[in-house]
Amino acid sequence: MEQVRGRSTHDGDVLVIGGGIVGLSTAYAITRAAPGTRVTVLEKEPGPARHQTGRNSGVIHSGIYYRPGSLKARYAVRGAAEMIKFCAEYGIPHAVTGKLIVATEREELPRLHALVQRGRENGIPVRELGAAQIAEYEPEVRGLAAIHVGTTGICDYGAVARQLADASGAQIRYGARVVQVDRRPELGVAVRTAGGDVVRAHVLVNCAGLYCDEVARLTGDEPGVRIVPFRGEYYELARPELVRGLVYPVPDPAFPFLGVHLTRGIDGGVHIGPNAVPALAREGYGWTVVRPRELASTLSWPGAWRIARRHWRYGAGELRRSVSKAAFTQAVRRLLPEVRETDLVPAPAGVRAQAVLRDGTLVDDFLIRQGPRAVHVLNAPSPAATASLPIGREVARRVLEVLGDVR
Repeated sequence: MEQVRGRSTHDGDVLVIGGGIVGLSTAYAITRAAPGTRVTVLEKEPGPARHQTGRNSGVIHSGIYYRPGSLKARYAVRGAAEMIKFCAEYGIPHAVTGKLIVATEREELPRLHALVQRGRENGIPVRELGAAQIAEYEPEVRGLAAIHVGTTGICDYGAVARQLADASGAQIRYGARVVQVDRRPELGVAVRTAGGDVVRAHVLVNCAGLYCDEVARLTGDEPGVRIVPFRGEYYELARPELVRGLVYPVPDPAFPFLGVHLTRGIDGGVHIGPNAVPALAREGYGWTVVRPRELASTLSWPGAWRIARRHWRYGAGELRRSVSKAAFTQAVRRLLPEVRETDLVPAPAGVRAQAVLRDGTLVDDFLIRQGPRAVHVLNAPSPAATASLPIGREVARRVLEVLGDVR
């Protein structure tokens, strides 16, 4: 492993790349399951949860949307209960609010009824509401019918990530961007950071989120997917009194996004969004952020063009709402007729790391793959934050199996 050289060496058993909520949950689960295991987490930012974890709406999802038996469904239902318990144990702000899913057009009613059945199959309590009953929960919201999902909640995921880092007992190294990986199946893994430091371990865990496919290739494993970044754009509601809790439209099953929704956060503010548009960089939080190498990576992937051809009508609507506040307001008014364009105040955007297959299929479930001395988390979209504790345990289980084989 002498090919990777640097100024200093930090030896350990497991090396986790990525200090978002999944990477930190994995470190936490490893040290809980196997006390004494030496874990190091490398995070390129100066602190945890700076990207997907810290730039979402803070919802603890119930699991109602996800195909019964899928990892998403199992982990979301289990993870929601565990996340509430974790927040209560450590004094992290949270609340179980419930949410409404509202049909505003007749063609949405069959999909709404299908969600009721899916919720029941996933063991989630659901109450069906007529148009007049919606006002019991949200007086300003209008729709033809709705369902109330009582197990949905909200929390501060940034605080959760910080607590996981503190409680894991792992060595967390911030400002440590990985630039080279040297894996020798008979010896272990050595990683060099941009600062010239070298970290050696028996097993590598790739939880790099927006860069997970690139880290997999650095390791020598072909991920079989490409991360195509989608920016989610939000507004803050200037009149938060219009919304009591969480209000969602009926999602389009052909696309893995939930549509523009209303979310009262743990701070009392109401976020509106996101819409989903292609980002011009993996951390492209605005149209002016362009990274040519990353954009070329997206454009060179056949799956990205197949997505564009397959979903161009849907995408055109998302782009229109991105460039036109009036169009965004019109989408919101389907649920909340009282809202005006002046009520919408721009808020920070997020970027979703969406794994896409070569044929243009959007990977819809969590995707975890293994290579020699490596475990790669290659797709962890929403509800990854909700499900982070069980996901962390599953990744930890695989890591400890590999560690037991190579020691």
